[in-house]
Amino acid sequence: MQAHKLVIEGTLPGLNEYSDTERKISGARAAARLKRDTQELIGWYIRAQLRGLRIERRVRLEYLWEEPNRRRDMDNIAFAHKFVQDALVEQGVLGGDGWRYISGFADTFDVDRQRPRVEIKIIEEDEHGRIYQKKRSEGVHI
Repeated sequence: MQAHKLVIEGTLPGLNEYSDTERKISGARAAARLKRDTQELIGWYIRAQLRGLRIERRVRLEYLWEEPNRRRDMDNIAFAHKFVQDALVEQGVLGGDGWRYISGFADTFDVDRQRPRVEIKIIEEDEHGRIYQKKRSEGVHI
């Protein structure tokens, strides 16, 4: 299986934070700034961990959301998919974030009070939509 892992330390803004930012006096500009700043942060992790990776195949994304507590709803947390996927495209890892490039995603949620983070496993698929496995001679990257 060809898989790549990205770990983002801390928590990412959720839907509530984004909506609250939109409702402020500066409105859409502040929300756009929040999105841009968040994607810039994620981009830093992408550049540091995935170092020039370019994926040509369709992928499935598996998210592990390690929160410091259970205060935020899971659907609120998972709103950050948009920031992560846009940053993966912006950094050139993926060609796009539509159906042609991403077959789907799965979310798992847990609590880690000492080290909140988001772990994303990017799993490449073959041309038939199955998990791509390199030939033994090509090696396996996880």
